Amino acid sequence: MTLRPVLVNIKALDDSSVGRFWAEALGWSVTSGGSGATAAEPVGFDGLHPVGVCIDALAVPEPKTATKNRVHVDLATTSAAHQAESIAHLKSLGPTPAPVGQGDVPWTVLADPEGNEFCVLEPRETYRDTGPIARVVVDCADPRAMARFWDETMNWTLHEVTDDRAVWRSAKGVGPYVEFVRSFDVKIVPDRVHLDLVPAPGDDKAAEVARLRALGAADLDVGQGDVPWTCLTDPEGHEFCVLARS
Repeated sequence: MTLRPVLVNIKALDDSSVGRFWAEALGWSVTSGGSGATAAEPVGFDGLHPVGVCIDALAVPEPKTATKNRVHVDLATTSAAHQAESIAHLKSLGPTPAPVGQGDVPWTVLADPEGNEFCVLEPRETYRDTGPIARVVVDCADPRAMARFWDETMNWTLHEVTDDRAVWRSAKGVGPYVEFVRSFDVKIVPDRVHLDLVPAPGDDKAAEVARLRALGAADLDVGQGDVPWTCLTDPEGHEFCVLARS
């Protein structure tokens, strides 16, 4: 009984604009789940049997604050030339540099049309076969504590746990990594970006939610009303949702 990451969910004033940006940025297709939701998905993506993640922009009335997001994606490149080409392409789509105190680093930090930060990494061997998204990064206070909770939550393989980070990847060895990285920033606003997870085939969503509560997850009310997904927070307050298999 474990869950699979399936979506990087981005709250947006204009879900169509944000969803289409990410589709163009990643070379993926745009799909719309109805009014207020626009997804960017790779060809052949199966949301009921995911081995990676897609990006889903969900319309909300509140704009992003100036506070840096605690969850972001890093994009992979395969060479210095590829990194330069990727940055030029992305800037042509509208993103602007996003200074977040990174200093002199070999990666470039940009922001999507609504200010959500992301990085274009320099070539790294670890991410050579991930596809366009190298990793989903979550800022946290205690990677070891997050490893204990999330390793029981996800069916992905835990590759590394240190005081500085905890790293997972699909058990199939494909797609992006999920990395909880130590940060001294304190959460002060609701998460603008979060992970959504789906039960494995044959698993019951209600049973999975009950299991997560026993592990330390807490219920989260963001005004979602009567919806088929359940909003929770992990022991450090990171928001995430458990989706129904439908």
